[in-house]
Amino acid sequence: MSQAKIRVNYSIKLGVTGGMGCGKSSATHMFAAAGFECLDSDAVVKDEVLTDPQVLDAIREKFGDAVFGADKQLNRGRLGERVFGSDDELRWLESWVHPRLFREWRRRLEGNPAGSWAIEVPLLFEKQLENWFDFIVCVASSPNQQLARLEQRGIPRLLAEQRISKQLPLAKKIELSDFVLWNDGSIDFLQQQVDLLISNLAARS
Repeated sequence: MSQAKIRVNYSIKLGVTGGMGCGKSSATHMFAAAGFECLDSDAVVKDEVLTDPQVLDAIREKFGDAVFGADKQLNRGRLGERVFGSDDELRWLESWVHPRLFREWRRRLEGNPAGSWAIEVPLLFEKQLENWFDFIVCVASSPNQQLARLEQRGIPRLLAEQRISKQLPLAKKIELSDFVLWNDGSIDFLQQQVDLLISNLAARS
């Protein structure tokens, strides 16, 4: 992977969104290499929210042992299969997850209010979170590329399509975003776009 040639020298908050498998994390890592403070919302949910004993107790009460492994640990794959098959159950889980996620956002942002931030938020538009950010960056790619990447991660195509269907269409995210990074090419091409964006943002900040 090529290294960032541009360094951020201004204070700004970017929301990084896009479709599953489009490369949001790759772009966010590039922002981090350029000096941004970065926050991966999915990682916070995985490592902090879904390990919270209160949340785990609620999940067990709601779904029973079916979404836990033999080691008594939460099986996020089974949980995903369950909630992505039911809008009601997905909303129930989000009612536990999102308030805790947003509290963690606030805690970290308040720890460095003058910093430049790139926060990866898959459901940014779906949850009307635009007001958190100065600009929205959408990382996009073709549907075939999306599905291929998700299958490489071990997500079956049917489940990947089901999860994608729960999100706002990628074309709409592109329309609503301030900037778009197209990620169907090489990693170097994505890096070039990130460098150009960082330079362009300097003139706006």
